[in-house]
Amino acid sequence: QVQLGESGGGWVQPGGSLRLSCAASGSTRSFYAMGWYRQAPGEQRESVAIMNRRGSTNYTNSVRGRFTVSRDNAKNEVYLQMNSLKDEDTAVYYCYAKTYDPKDYWGQGTQVTVSS
Repeated sequence: QVQLGESGGGWVQPGGSLRLSCAASGSTRSFYAMGWYRQAPGEQRESVAIMNRRGSTNYTNSVRGRFTVSRDNAKNEVYLQMNSLKDEDTAVYYCYAKTYDPKDYWGQGTQVTVSS
């Protein structure tokens, strides 16, 4: 059974940076897509950054140019480098992975708080 474990969340001042990491365990299957969603209080969960196995990426407009998603296919790991963070980036960030079946998997979430 696939499990996704996130790390790297925390508190940062506006303009700061954080790096999130996510590792998949419990399976040797390959993932077609890996990336990150987020959910702010009172809001719906939204896609932030997704990368497919070939390296193509998709970013939500509000983070383009500030966030960078990357992945290590051999390790089944995905990362999110977040720069120039803003108050509105505050949310719980969820690691996401989709297999070729297809089937979706989610991490437990890690809190990112941006405030002065």
